[in-house]
Amino acid sequence: MTALTKSRVGWAELPDHVRAAVQEILGDRVVEAVSQPGGYSPGSADRVRTASGRRAFVKAVSPAQNPDSPRMHRAEARVAAALPASAPTPRLLGCHDDGDWVALVFTDADGRHPATPWRADELATVLSTLEAMAVALTPNPVSHAPTAAEQLAYDFAGWHRIAADPPARLDPWARTHLDELRAAADSGLAALAGDTLCHVDLRADNLLVDPAGAVTVVDWPWACRGPAWLDTALLLVNVRLHGGHDTEALLRRLPLTADVDPDALTGTYAGLAGYFTDAARRPAPANIPTVRAFQQAQADALLPWLATRLR
Repeated sequence: MTALTKSRVGWAELPDHVRAAVQEILGDRVVEAVSQPGGYSPGSADRVRTASGRRAFVKAVSPAQNPDSPRMHRAEARVAAALPASAPTPRLLGCHDDGDWVALVFTDADGRHPATPWRADELATVLSTLEAMAVALTPNPVSHAPTAAEQLAYDFAGWHRIAADPPARLDPWARTHLDELRAAADSGLAALAGDTLCHVDLRADNLLVDPAGAVTVVDWPWACRGPAWLDTALLLVNVRLHGGHDTEALLRRLPLTADVDPDALTGTYAGLAGYFTDAARRPAPANIPTVRAFQQAQADALLPWLATRLR
């Protein structure tokens, strides 16, 4: 994975008081910081080492980098503080929030993003991790988490916005199936009931594989309560995007998705495709110029799959 933002703030560029607050959380002076690639936040993302050898991961952002990113960091801090130790996630060590800068300090996960296109062995390990994660996060341990239907309501209404104002370059198949896509997405949203805490933004750059092969799931600002199968189904969008695997066969074989109503899965993918198609035509967010192309690529990967599933 390469850096997906226009520019990323580094540890040395953080204000002195933010670095001081992080060092207070760590109880020591930071002597080394290595910026990490991947992801779409223009804020900092550094693996740090203190004078005593302690390691941690620090991410910090202010509205100057992107006006929405501090809100996302605050949301992630609230979720991370409530995650159980049994979940395959970093532990939150502390949070600094001065009303402008928000800095999160996590335990360090010594790993790299899975290779894309996905390797079969890494995909199997990640899918197994998601099964264990669903068990660890059921019942939902984050009392304030919204439902998946609440979290994704705007996103899954994408086809309604497209039907009201179709983009000039709308996929020809989608243009002739807008009514069907809107109905499927509405049905998919209604099917997202459950009491599992779901990540809902799973892709390779939100996963780390350590040297022993263990997987850590990072970046939880969008967490919500939904069905145990949701994160596995969403990860397969990333797998399909990068190619090399039969995602339809995986849906039928995987324990979390094998017995799910096919219409619920189709509706979920229809909702996502509508969101990606609608979002991709919008102006790029501040300092994140590549996200619209990525959203379009995900829509392009999903639409042929939907055309098959909706026959």
